[in-house]
Formats: sequence, C-alpha cells, structure tokens
Amino acid sequence: MLGEYRISGRRASEIAASVERGVGSGDLAPGQVLPPMRELAALLEVNPNTVAAAYRTLRERGVIETAGRRGSRVRPRPASTARGSLRIEAPPGVRDLGEGNPDPALLPDLGEALAVSAAAYARQPGLYGEAPVVAEFAAFARAAMDADGVPPGPLAVTSGSLDAIERVLSAHLRAGDAVAVEDPGWGSLLDLVPALGMRAVPVGVDDDGPLPGDVERALRAGARALIVTDRAQNPTGAVIGAERAGQLRTVLAGHPGVLLIEDDHGHAIVDLPLHPLGAVTDHWVFVRSVAKAYGPDLRVAVLTGDAVTVDRVVGRLGLGPGWVSKLLQRAVLHLWTSGAVDPATVAGSYAQRRDALVRALAERGVEAHGRSGMNVWVPVSDETGAVARLLRAGWAVAPGARFRLAAPPAVRLTVSTLTAADIDPLADAVAEAAGPARPISYG
Repeated sequence: MLGEYRISGRRASEIAASVERGVGSGDLAPGQVLPPMRELAALLEVNPNTVAAAYRTLRERGVIETAGRRGSRVRPRPASTARGSLRIEAPPGVRDLGEGNPDPALLPDLGEALAVSAAAYARQPGLYGEAPVVAEFAAFARAAMDADGVPPGPLAVTSGSLDAIERVLSAHLRAGDAVAVEDPGWGSLLDLVPALGMRAVPVGVDDDGPLPGDVERALRAGARALIVTDRAQNPTGAVIGAERAGQLRTVLAGHPGVLLIEDDHGHAIVDLPLHPLGAVTDHWVFVRSVAKAYGPDLRVAVLTGDAVTVDRVVGRLGLGPGWVSKLLQRAVLHLWTSGAVDPATVAGSYAQRRDALVRALAERGVEAHGRSGMNVWVPVSDETGAVARLLRAGWAVAPGARFRLAAPPAVRLTVSTLTAADIDPLADAVAEAAGPARPISYG
C-alpha cells in the first residue's frame, strides 16, 4: 500500500511526524492511501487509539483526509504542498505573467512615508501596553469604509488579508467545519482552509461574483462560513455588482448563523464601485488590504466587523504578535493622506492592459474573463498542454490548478508588466495554445 515508505513511531506525535516527513519528501504521494488504523497499530505494536490520534492530528493539519469506508489518504494537495508550488519558472528570455504581482511602476515610493513614520516614532516610541491601532490610522480607514457603504463596526489591523481571514476563521470555526469558497479562487486561501483542518466547499463564480444558487446549496449542506471577494477576484477579475449583492444578501439572510468574510483587496486598483454585503449575518467581517495598490511588502490590512468577532481577533493578536507595527501603520496612513497613489490612474492603467488583452483574445475566438484587477482568466481544453505551449512561445503563465477545486481547466495571465506592443503577440500565442474555444462553466 505504501510502497517503500515505512511509517514509524510509538507515540501519536511521532507517527504523525513520520507521515508528514513522507509527504514532504514525496515518498507519500498525493492521494496515497494510508493503512487502516488497526493494521498500522498492529504493525507498530501500539494501541489503535494512538494511531487514531495521529490520523486526527494529520487531518487537522490538512495533510490527510478521511472518506468513510474508503479510508484515509494523503490530500490531493496537502498543506505541506502549497498551490504556490504549482508555478512555472520563467527561464531566461521568457516573459513571466504567472506571479500575480502588481506593476512596480505603479507602486509609490516608500521613502517619504517611512521617514514620516520614523520621525513620529522618534517623538513617541511605540511601547507595550498601548492601543494596538494608531488612532489616526483607524479614523481614516473607518471614514473610507463609511464612504463605501461598509457597515459600522470596530477595527483591527492584521498582517495582510490572509492573516485576517485565518484569524477570523479560527475565531469561530473548528477543525472539520466546512467553509464555502469561490471556485476558481485565491490559491493561498484554498490552501489555508485545509491547513486549518477545515473543509473547502466550492462555490462557482461568474463575472459578477459567487453564484447565488451555489452559495445556497453550500450553506444548506452545512457550510459554516462563506468567503467572497468584492472586486478584482483572483483569478477571474469578477466584481460583485448591485444586483448580485442583493441576491447574495437574500441568500445569507436565510442563514444568519453563517460567518461572512468579505475580501476587498482590490481597493484603490479598481474603478468599479463597491457593493458590500454588509452585516446580513450575526458574524461578519470586511477586510481591506493595501498590498495591491501600495506594495505587498507593507503587510497591512484593516478589518471591521461585528463586535464579538473583532474582539476575538484583537484578543488573539494580543497573545501572539501583539499588534501590527505602528511604524507600518503610520507609513500607510501617510500614503493614504498624501495622495501617493491615484486610484483612478492605477485602475485605469490595469484596465487598459487587461481590456486590450481580453478584446484581442475575443477577436481570435478565445473566451477570457477579467472585469477588474490585474489578471485575465482563460479557459482551456488542456491546461498542462496550454501552459507548455505558451512557455515554448516565450510566455510563462500560471496553471489554473493553483486556483481550482472543481472548476474546469484554465490559465491565469497577470497583465501588470504588459505593454501595448505585447498584446497581439501574446493573444496569438494564447489562441494557439488554448485549443478550440468553448463556453466557460463555473458551476
């Protein structure tokens, strides 16, 4: 059953560690069936309860999954094998459109902002026991959310969107709980959910965001949380408009116990209005990151939500890192208030490149999606073949497998580094690589 690899250990922690070593080394491949608990217990000469505890630990860590009578097996993508590893390295001479980074030319110079923050620190160093959020930072962030129609609530600051989502999920859910996620969706999030020992339930996406029928089915099936992207959905570029927002609110109103998490990482890079779903459930959060518009390395996101959820997040932060650096908070505040980024200019730049590519592909009979943000999602008949053919043509793209659970094959292209001269050659290469055009199905 396990080939040459031998699981070892006498204690549950040792057995679990042995399985993880096998997964990490590749000796236990994704989908590999593990021995039944009693069989492994007999082999290791330990109590079956010890093996049961080891398997439970591995499930909670997202390494294995159990399917009733079919037994336990290594997850198709265990937590130790992140989707980010499914990348195509761009060799010399090949353009890299796969990493999903913003255009460095559109990011602000941080020198002045960091100098202003350092000067404030010189006047009043940050010390233990102080409030975790800079008051001026909180006031500006709250005002911006108010202007966008985000419901009122207390604020917290985390180290980016994914950190916020992890803390919110952990504040309410436990291992084994089901979480409804967009499919296709953000690869890091699709890794995070099983890493927390939770089960991801796919929800189809079209250009207007999550499909209400899919959301309803997921919640009726027992999903305890729903995570949605308001704008610049990664990888499809979907945007939740007013009509879709109303439909989703109606669905959520019938499930008030569901935890709702909204991700607005597209803030300041999208020129389409925000339609937040709001406080339609008992527990909800709205997360806004500065990564795409101001720089991924700032690692700052602000969240608001119901008082219980935010209080739990702040309390857990206090027992770990304590707070997100106020040096960074003040630097971001200066970037916000100084107009270092013109959202209209940034959104327009990405839209020009993205729309040009989508149009060029349409002219060649290739369906593509990208209403907002910096990515274009192209359905293909053979994902592996398309990636390989594009690489030979001089373009490295992201395999759709990084972003899919049940959605059909596709590739993701990031437009951040494209010029006008790139559009036609790239569209020709994609049309050649994508195979026959076919309608997309997100369900």
